Amino acid sequence: MFEEAGCENVRTFIQSGNVIFNSASSVSRRLAGVVASRIEERFGYKAPVVLRTAQQLREVVSNNPFPHAEDILHVMFLADLPDAAKSAALDPNRSSPDRFIVRGRDIYLHLPNGAAKTKLSNAWFDSKLSTVSTLRNWRTVTKLLAMMDA
Repeated sequence: MFEEAGCENVRTFIQSGNVIFNSASSVSRRLAGVVASRIEERFGYKAPVVLRTAQQLREVVSNNPFPHAEDILHVMFLADLPDAAKSAALDPNRSSPDRFIVRGRDIYLHLPNGAAKTKLSNAWFDSKLSTVSTLRNWRTVTKLLAMMDA
């Protein structure tokens, strides 16, 4: 799908929808919509497609607000920049002791009990922030960045 949409050097990391590729900016601007439509056409379900450039991923890594908690850290990548008022209205105590910090189109999640036990789900953030998201653990985030920089 990515090659059909005009991307080059397409490769994947594990079987979780992580795709690394090169493309012209004119291709990448429309790519999320194109791939989401093709997934729905070919497989019959809607899947969020959220893109980040290598530079954006470098910023995610360098802006980590929980630098000594990488083993319990996740990043939720949002498709859209959330409204500041909606971000401010998020309940910080929804799933104690879990914590989160919204930074632009990314949410850092400190999840001491793991992602499976938190109430800080994609569905909750998506409904509160009027967007779609995808979640990755910190190890995957740093591996994807290493692959992009290779």
